Amino acid sequence: MKDYLVKALACEERVRIYVCASTNLVEDARRRFDMWPTSAAALGRTLSVASLMGSMLKSEQEQITININGHGPIGTIMVDAYSDGHVRGFVSDPHIMLQYNNGHLAVGTAVGTDGYLEVTKDFHMKENWKGTVALQSGEIGEDFAYYFTVSEQTPSAVSVGVLVNPDDSIKAAGALIIQMLPDATEEDIVKVEAVLGKLKPMSNLIDESESLESALKDMFDDIKILSTQEIEFKCDCDRAKMKRVLTTLSKEERMKMIEEDHGCEITCNFCGEKYKFDEEELKELERFLEQYAK
Repeated sequence: MKDYLVKALACEERVRIYVCASTNLVEDARRRFDMWPTSAAALGRTLSVASLMGSMLKSEQEQITININGHGPIGTIMVDAYSDGHVRGFVSDPHIMLQYNNGHLAVGTAVGTDGYLEVTKDFHMKENWKGTVALQSGEIGEDFAYYFTVSEQTPSAVSVGVLVNPDDSIKAAGALIIQMLPDATEEDIVKVEAVLGKLKPMSNLIDESESLESALKDMFDDIKILSTQEIEFKCDCDRAKMKRVLTTLSKEERMKMIEEDHGCEITCNFCGEKYKFDEEELKELERFLEQYAK
């Protein structure tokens, strides 16, 4: 299945649904950072939910940043999501492999629960909107469900999963958000609970379904598809931005790169892309900065 998301309504349009297949973008992230299975699952789950949250934005200029830190061995998970379906992100330690006794990846243990999930929405206004909640399990899905319910006052169920192959590549990944709209009835709640009770693990659902639309039709008999959108792991870094990073360093640091290292290499935290600047490029930058300072 290709990577894409679907927005839909059910229960006579009183229940809102977002679902995505994100296998390829999670594999892209895993490959970029050489991630081990538990790190890949933690970041992959967050990227998957983030892609759905990006689709909730109203304009192309808006952006969501997700910051998760439960003081577990994985450290911080940082993800950016945009309305055009692009997401990017990283984990502090990409080389974590932990399992529970049942063989499942121990994402909750890796992430930890002594911390927070923070969502920042950049609407390109004077101040960003920020919502922060305490982590509930570190398993990502439960934590986002709690965030939507508490911080955005929207009762929500979140299912998210990443299935890893024996060779550590990603076999399947995806996320599902079901939200009760203000006019939802008790009957709707019962129906959604029944759907959730029969729901397969999200990664298995993605692996076994022909399409997201067919999976949704199996869940709800009155599903109404609103829109679809392709999603991918994509970073907006480039050489010009990395060169601006060099200008934030002290003159002493830049001169050391020129005189001792004869160049430098900068790695983008969000995508792992490497940018090399040779000695002459650094000298040219230094001459420009000296001229600009006059």
